[in-house]
Amino acid sequence: MEKKNIDWSNLGFGYVQTDKRYVSNFKDGSWDEGTLTSDATVVINECAGVLQYAQTVFEGLKAYTTEDGHIVTFRPDLNAARLKASAERLEMPAFPEDRFIDAIVQTVAANEAYVPPYGSGATLYIRPYLFGTNPVIGVKPADEYQFRVFTTPVGPYFKGGVRPLTIRVSDFDRAAPHGTGHIKAGLNYAMSLHAIVSAHKEGYDENLYLDPATRTKVEETGGANFLFVSKDGKVVTPKSSSILPSITRRSLVYVAKEYLGLEVEEREVYLSELEDMAECGLCGTAAVISPVGKIVDHGKEICFPSGMSEMGPVTKKLYETLTGIQMGRIEAPEGWIKVIR
Repeated sequence: MEKKNIDWSNLGFGYVQTDKRYVSNFKDGSWDEGTLTSDATVVINECAGVLQYAQTVFEGLKAYTTEDGHIVTFRPDLNAARLKASAERLEMPAFPEDRFIDAIVQTVAANEAYVPPYGSGATLYIRPYLFGTNPVIGVKPADEYQFRVFTTPVGPYFKGGVRPLTIRVSDFDRAAPHGTGHIKAGLNYAMSLHAIVSAHKEGYDENLYLDPATRTKVEETGGANFLFVSKDGKVVTPKSSSILPSITRRSLVYVAKEYLGLEVEEREVYLSELEDMAECGLCGTAAVISPVGKIVDHGKEICFPSGMSEMGPVTKKLYETLTGIQMGRIEAPEGWIKVIR
C-alpha cells in the first residue's frame, strides 16, 4: 500500500487523524460484533457515565515497520490483559482479550498507509479505550459501554536527541493506598495534571511520586515507571501494589536478565538510597527509556553520574536491545511480536 504524503522525520508526538477506527458497543449484557468506521466523532448522552463519574480506562501501544518490511505490534496480549484488569476494577465489562488483539490488527491494517517506514524514527501509536455511555445520575456503574481503537502516526519522543530530564519530588500523591494506581484509568491521569503543570512552571520535566502511605519510597511519575542502575551494575525497579505494571518496564527487566546477563532487583526503593544509584530512567511506551539526570528533593539535588549529559551506558544498552527487538533487528522472545502485515 502506498504511504500517505507525510514528512515522517518531522512528526511530533501528537494526534493526526487516520482513516479508520474500531468501535464495539456493550448493551443488554454483551458486546456487539464490532466494526471499522471512518467517523472519528463520539456521540454520547450529556449524562453518560464517563462524563459524570469518569468511568473510563485505556491502553497505549505502537505498531512498527521492521527491518524486513513487516508491520508488527509489541506484546499486545499484555495490553489486553491490563485493560481487562482496569475495566474490572471500575466495574466495567471487560472487552474479550482475543477480540482486543483482533481489533488492534484490524485497525492497524486499515491504516497501513499511516504506518511510518522503517528508519524514519516514527511509529504508529495505538490507543484502545473503553468508557460508560448511557445516562447515569446516581453514583453507580453504567449499563452500556463503548470500546474504541484509534491510531495516529507519531514522531520520536526525543526530538533532536536524548535530553536527560530533571525531576522534582512531588508533594502530591499519585495514588491512594488500596486505590487505583495499579490500573490505567483516566481518573489517575486527570489528578496528575495540576502536579505536572506546576512542575513545568518551576522548570522541572516531571514529578517523582512517593508511596502514599509513608512517603518514603519511590513509586513512579505521572505516566512512566522508574528504572535505576546501581553503582555495582544491578538493574533496580520499584515494587509496589499502587504502581502501574508497565509493559515496557517488564520487557526491559526480561532483556536485562536474559539478553544482557544483568542482575535485576524488583523491590521497594527508598528515596534515601537514590544517592547510591549510578543511572536513572523513566520507562514507558512513548520513549522506551527517558534518561534522568537529576532529581530534586525540596532543594536537595540528587545527580546521577551516568546521565547528566547523555543516556548512561547500561540504560543505553537496554534501550538499544529492546528497540532492536521491536524493530526486528534482534530476535524476539516467543510471543512478543504480533505480525500484522
